[in-house]
Amino acid sequence: MNQPWTVRGRTVLVTGATDGIGKETARELARRGARVLLHGRDAGRAAAARREICSSTGSDQVDVVLADFTSLDQVRALADQVRGLTERLHVLVDNAGVYQERRHLTRDGLETTFQVNHLAPFLLTNLLLDPLLAAAPARIVVVSSGVHQRAPVDLADLQGEKRYDGYSAYGLSKLGNLLFTYELAERLRGAGVTVNALHPGAVSTKLLHAGFRAAGGASPREGARTAVYLATSPDVEGVSGAYFVDERRTTSSPASYSRELRAAFWSVSERLAGLDRDEPARASG
Repeated sequence: MNQPWTVRGRTVLVTGATDGIGKETARELARRGARVLLHGRDAGRAAAARREICSSTGSDQVDVVLADFTSLDQVRALADQVRGLTERLHVLVDNAGVYQERRHLTRDGLETTFQVNHLAPFLLTNLLLDPLLAAAPARIVVVSSGVHQRAPVDLADLQGEKRYDGYSAYGLSKLGNLLFTYELAERLRGAGVTVNALHPGAVSTKLLHAGFRAAGGASPREGARTAVYLATSPDVEGVSGAYFVDERRTTSSPASYSRELRAAFWSVSERLAGLDRDEPARASG
């Protein structure tokens, strides 16, 4: 008989966990007895977040892993760090994200919002499929956004070279999260690893304030609620390829369900991330 799902004693990775939704997700998972791999890009801030989480939860099962998602080489190094720390990864929460008002290129020559919000988690998740599959049943949780609903899609201009504005770039990256979620869920069907996405709501984080110039918003703890639900709840055991808001399954945009767009986005992402050259995606069917 299968044991009820729990994160107690299991290993989880939360990206972008030095503040906001990511830190509160990591805190709650640690409180529930998980071993948490806390990702950040700055060693000092990550260490401070670890101390705070350990102090508030009484858990010492929190390890720091570092990578700047504006570098795909660092994303690869992060995957190596995780594989060096554990052979089995039970939960991956792809949470890290940015909002860029102006167009900037990463050191890889790609538009920053697209790379950090979509391409980096696409690459990282593919590189961590072995430890996820080894841990099955395992879960992948992708933090998207309701902004995806109004995202313009031009496969010939994913880098915003023809036209760029921060809101459209952010929406496109979050639509990319959903296309990735649905495609990966299909590719992992029957493998014991589920993949689901969520909209956390309007949350009082630096991203909301800087990107949308919005005051107020829900607390980061409230914003983490659906991510924690998807990582921990037995109610979603076996559920995959779904989109959640306020802990409830709901529909995403019509574009997000396009199989043609899904396949095209995967192909482009695979090429830009280099998976088609030197690290073939493990979730290939």
